Amino acid sequence: MPGAFITFEGGEGAGKSTQIERLRRRLEAQGHSVLVTREPGGSERAERIREFLLSGRAKALGTFAETILFSAARLDHLEKTIRPALAAGRIVLSDRFSDSTRAYQGAAGALEPDLLDAVERVVLAGTEPVLTLILDLPESIGMSRAVDRRGDARADRFEGEGAAFHAALRQAFLDVAKAAPQRCAVIDGSRDPDTVEKEIWDVVRTRLPDLAAPREHVAHG
Repeated sequence: MPGAFITFEGGEGAGKSTQIERLRRRLEAQGHSVLVTREPGGSERAERIREFLLSGRAKALGTFAETILFSAARLDHLEKTIRPALAAGRIVLSDRFSDSTRAYQGAAGALEPDLLDAVERVVLAGTEPVLTLILDLPESIGMSRAVDRRGDARADRFEGEGAAFHAALRQAFLDVAKAAPQRCAVIDGSRDPDTVEKEIWDVVRTRLPDLAAPREHVAHG
C-alpha cells in the first residue's frame, strides 16, 4: 500500500499532540505502520533550526527571514523523514506543516500570499497532505491551555505574541480550510479530548476509508 500523509494544524493550545497520539494508536490497531513527526523539526538539521526559531533569536531578522528558515527546515524534513516514510508505505502524522507557515508568517505576519505560494511550490515539490485536520478553538482558551502546559517555562517565540496575533492566526487557519475544503476538516478543539478524538476518527473513516479499515481487509478485500 502507498503511504498517506496527514497533518494537524491549529493555534497554540489546540490539543494537536494529544490527538495525534490518539490517532496513531487507532491506526496502529488497524495494522498500519505510523510515523509521528513535527514542524519545525522532524529531522536532525530541522530540529536545530527549530531551536533557533522558537528561542526568538530569528524574530529580529523579520518575517521573511523566519519564513526562509522554516522552509529550510521543511526541505530537510521532507527529504530525510517524510518522503522515505511515505515511500515505505507508512502513514505520516505531522504536528504542523506548510499551512502553519501560511498562517503564522502569512496572515499573522503579513507576508504576501503570492510570495508564500512561490516558496511553497519550491519546497513541497508536490508532496502534500491528503488530509489536514485543523483544531479550532477561541484564542483565549488556547492561550490559557498553553500557559498551563508550559508551567514555569518561558513562552516560546509565538506563544509570547499578543491576543491580536492569535486572533489573526485563528482566522488564518479557518481561511486555509475554506480555500481547500477537499483537503481540510475543521474540528472544534474546545471540547473534551474524547469527543474530539471521535470526530477526527469519523473524518478519517469518511475521507480515507482504506486507512480506517483493518490492514488485512484493505490488502485482500
